[in-house]
Amino acid sequence: MTRALFIIDVQNDFTEGGTLAVDGGAAVAAGVSALLAQHPLAYKYVFASRDWHDIGNDNGGHFARDAAPDYVTTWPVHCVAGTAGAEYHKALTTDAVTFHIRKGQGEPAYSIFEGTTEAGETVGALLSEHGVTEIDVVGLATDYCVRASTLNALEHGQHVRVLTDLVAGVAAESTAAALAEMAHAGAVFAASDVVE
Repeated sequence: MTRALFIIDVQNDFTEGGTLAVDGGAAVAAGVSALLAQHPLAYKYVFASRDWHDIGNDNGGHFARDAAPDYVTTWPVHCVAGTAGAEYHKALTTDAVTFHIRKGQGEPAYSIFEGTTEAGETVGALLSEHGVTEIDVVGLATDYCVRASTLNALEHGQHVRVLTDLVAGVAAESTAAALAEMAHAGAVFAASDVVE
């Protein structure tokens, strides 16, 4: 059994004070860092994703440039490549990250599986290459990118745990719906104290 950790989009624009702030985002960043510090051998591989949107275009209709965002398929400009908003939150320690994944370059992207490393490697290929069978998921936001990444991991044949004290959602109703959908698809929910 080879276990990996997915850290989803713990970025400045998705935490308090950011363009699309999620309440509790900074606490998630600090909690993930504490988890990695307390259990340095728990994960053979650590994948961290970031939205890394193009500057100067609407990223395939993802950015609402000429109309108000609907917050479903169109959003305010966020996580533009090379800006402070796209950087990892300062409370997230990235020393243990094995693979940095950038997604949404010129297109909408919610799942970590839609991104690549700087070298162009896909998450699916890396999981297969390294024999990963178990994934723990943490990060932001529960009802969007955590949801999409979890569902894709299950579709990839992984056994997936969502560490519920290390995720935060945008809204209570959509978060509850996302959790129900993930559970129905086969995800397991646990607190981070199950990590050894």
